[in-house]
Amino acid sequence: MKKIVFKRFVELSGHPTSSTLLKTIATSRLSRKLIKPFAKTYHINEEEAEFPIDQYDSLQAYFTRNLKKGSRPIDRRPNTLISPVDGVVTEFGTIGMNQTFMIKNHLYSINQVLGDEKRAIPFKGGFFYIFYLSPSHYHHFHYPYDGEIVSRYALGTTSYPVNDLGLRLGNQPFATNYRIISELMTTHGRMAMIKVGALNVNSIHILDSSTSCEKGSKFGHFSFGSTVILFLENNGSFRPTIPVNSEVKMGQSVGEWEN
Repeated sequence: MKKIVFKRFVELSGHPTSSTLLKTIATSRLSRKLIKPFAKTYHINEEEAEFPIDQYDSLQAYFTRNLKKGSRPIDRRPNTLISPVDGVVTEFGTIGMNQTFMIKNHLYSINQVLGDEKRAIPFKGGFFYIFYLSPSHYHHFHYPYDGEIVSRYALGTTSYPVNDLGLRLGNQPFATNYRIISELMTTHGRMAMIKVGALNVNSIHILDSSTSCEKGSKFGHFSFGSTVILFLENNGSFRPTIPVNSEVKMGQSVGEWEN
């Protein structure tokens, strides 16, 4: 029961009024009493947090906590792709020319996710990952590889909760949710990192407008529930190094280029 209640606060709902109300409560000092039971319910490692648990002024402030320096070692080998977030790798695979992605019993095309067929062309035949961030996870996102930002844009107006319920009942939520797409150019080709919002208020926060990407560097966070999708340009030498449904930490290798 506690998990259901807490999920409402940090993932909100698909209804604007209830989402706004829950957000107001979660960001207020009144929610401080919820922080310790939240941490206990989700078995959060309090030693990793930047500050002691008593120093957070609201549930939302704790949910968006930074970690102590060194809590997430970065695999800096030049042939490895790292996870940009803490989360669960719910799916990965090759992107076929006419492929749709089966995500929690719903089908999505790469054209729908990126909003444009021309933008999708470089990734056909490439590789994709989907990372789901539960309420227990660290909710900052980092660059998965070194490179330069060549495009950054936002899509979507309607939002549904990015959780099991939302994916079952939402009308193709990945195609309609507010999302920010960052396209990177790297030594292994183009990458697209899609940050998907999970509520009726903007939950995606970008730190700055820098175009330089350093593997493992933080460049934003989610203020509430979220999902991240990665698309990699076709490169026959790439292979995943983790199984589907793996629990991953930001900075660990999830795939590698063999040359």
